[in-house]
Amino acid sequence: MAEAVARGSDSIENVETTLKEARETSLDDLFGCDGLALGSPEYFGYMSGAIKDLFDRTYYQARGRKEIYKKPYVVFISAGNDGLGALRSIERICVGYQFKKVYEPVVARGEIDETVLAQCEELGKVIAAGCDAGIY
Repeated sequence: MAEAVARGSDSIENVETTLKEARETSLDDLFGCDGLALGSPEYFGYMSGAIKDLFDRTYYQARGRKEIYKKPYVVFISAGNDGLGALRSIERICVGYQFKKVYEPVVARGEIDETVLAQCEELGKVIAAGCDAGIY
């Protein structure tokens, strides 16, 4: 799913996409990017530990900083259940960061198929094109 989001983002001219695992992502990465696509598997009705760790490592240092205020973000979830617990948790934390949700999330329930991957590509295109055009 992440690779499909990155493909969509890369399809927008003049946009540079960086695909990173959450555990490799730093506060400087959050400050330096123009937008975020946050993805997670759903584990026990919650986001992955790696995404939670990213939030735990960066939240207090990022809180209230102009570099992240209203930073656009999108979410994609691979869910074994309904994905709503993971999605709610991520979105609630993003509100605390004061990120700006710019598109409806992609929540894949069950097997990842071509339809889901196409939705992920569209998600990447939307955030990349909006950042490139300066509308977010």
